[in-house]
Amino acid sequence: QVQLVESGGGLVQAGGSLRLSCAASGSIFSLKSMEWYRQAPGKQREWVATINSGGNTNYADSVWGRFTISRDNAKNTVYLQMNNLKPDDTAVYYCKSLLHWGQGTQVTVSS
Repeated sequence: QVQLVESGGGLVQAGGSLRLSCAASGSIFSLKSMEWYRQAPGKQREWVATINSGGNTNYADSVWGRFTISRDNAKNTVYLQMNNLKPDDTAVYYCKSLLHWGQGTQVTVSS
């Protein structure tokens, strides 16, 4: 059974940075693509970024150039480095592996 636990969210001013972490257990982490999604209040959950088993990455247009997804297979952890944060980035951020979701971590960006 796969378990995903996010951490690193918080309150930050616009222009600031945060790094989210997602620790995975119960699976062969290094073989799986990992994704970050987010859901803002009153909006649908949206895809943010993906990193595959080979380390190739892809990003939503809204975060391209500001966010960086990475992984540490030795620690079974995927990261989301978020720079130059904007109030529109305020959301609950979730990591996902195949059909499994974490519980989410809140990111709030003040203007």
